[in-house]
Amino acid sequence: MTQSKIPLAGVIGSPISHSRSPRLHEHWLRRYGIQGHYIPMDIARDDLRQALEVLPKLGFVGINVTIPHKEEVIALADLVTDRAALIGAANTLIFRKDGKIHADNTDGYGFVENLRQGAPAWNPRSGPAVVFGAGGAARAVIASLVEVGAPEIRLTNRTRARADALRTEFGSKINVIEWVQAGNILDDAATVVNTTSLGMTGQPEFRVPLDGLNRAAVVSDLVYTPLKTHFLAEAEAAGCRTVDGLGMLLHQAAPAFERWFGHRPDVDEATRKVVLGS
Repeated sequence: MTQSKIPLAGVIGSPISHSRSPRLHEHWLRRYGIQGHYIPMDIARDDLRQALEVLPKLGFVGINVTIPHKEEVIALADLVTDRAALIGAANTLIFRKDGKIHADNTDGYGFVENLRQGAPAWNPRSGPAVVFGAGGAARAVIASLVEVGAPEIRLTNRTRARADALRTEFGSKINVIEWVQAGNILDDAATVVNTTSLGMTGQPEFRVPLDGLNRAAVVSDLVYTPLKTHFLAEAEAAGCRTVDGLGMLLHQAAPAFERWFGHRPDVDEATRKVVLGS
């Protein structure tokens, strides 16, 4: 009898040693008794095209993609979802049986599902959203906020030109605010999100004053090292419901795991503990 190949998946980037995705996916594989492996691979930019040609031949059914390849894989894929095209980056590739590479971006999905799980009463339509930062993560967050009906997105970034570029792409719902005025746009916000690296371990602290926060706002930080950033601690002290960034990592991984291994995994406290190493 011919035994089917054990499916392989993984994550590519450079560097990649910091990724928590292998711990997460290996946990799910063990939990659900699925034969398969998830492998971290440090792939240089110059080797990306060759890697995407070779990996399916080695038994890979798909991969996650992280820095610096998330934009470039869009051009190398045969099929690109609307949301990946809108964001201009992909974090998930599916190697189809017909030989085609299918590119998707589940970061925005992960962001929204994290808020829905961490703040069940969150209503994105109830007021403006404030987004700090205008990088790749902000693109995914903005696209998802538009999709779930945020009436206005106030975008502020240390370099204004990057925020203006996103307004050009995403349209009139985006209202660009100067970084020095960022503390003055919080009083009626329903959703407040830090998409910058400020506050991450080894990075400068987030310095925008948050004393104008509306107590009814849901506040999220995409940074999860540390798990409770100074940004979240200030929001919590102001009486806001806060949601840390780890859940976004977990939720964005779930649809990819299902596509590769055929089982929708649960994102629960046990999963968080495994990824945190506790």
